[in-house]
Amino acid sequence: MSRPSSRSTIYRLIEAGQLARKALLVPVLERGLEPGDDAVLFVLARSGTSETDLAAELGQADGQLQTRISRLLERDLIRRQAVGPELTPGLALTERGVRIRNALAEHWSELEEALLGDLKKKKREALGDTLQRFIDILRF
Repeated sequence: MSRPSSRSTIYRLIEAGQLARKALLVPVLERGLEPGDDAVLFVLARSGTSETDLAAELGQADGQLQTRISRLLERDLIRRQAVGPELTPGLALTERGVRIRNALAEHWSELEEALLGDLKKKKREALGDTLQRFIDILRF
């Protein structure tokens, strides 16, 4: 059996993922946010949601988000409001939260274009499909 090499595809995939996440965190940290806050803003941008649904979407236990939610409420990035047809207590972005989420999304798009801009649409789709296959195999 050969030993892991820094020239192996999986090593490079891990390194690329780590560096991409580091690059995506730059505007998060510049705005005084913590890693993971961006995920909350992206989920809430689709529409308001209950705290339970937010926790489920982020793969966390319901109580794990309380500190993060409190901090985002204090920073006026999210607000409590009724959501859904049953008007369940939930969370939504404030105007400030929308602006910051949009800036983070723009940075994300710029990074993706810088990394994948030279690939044609079919190659981008093939890469996405391959990475999804990796995720499906590794998820347990």
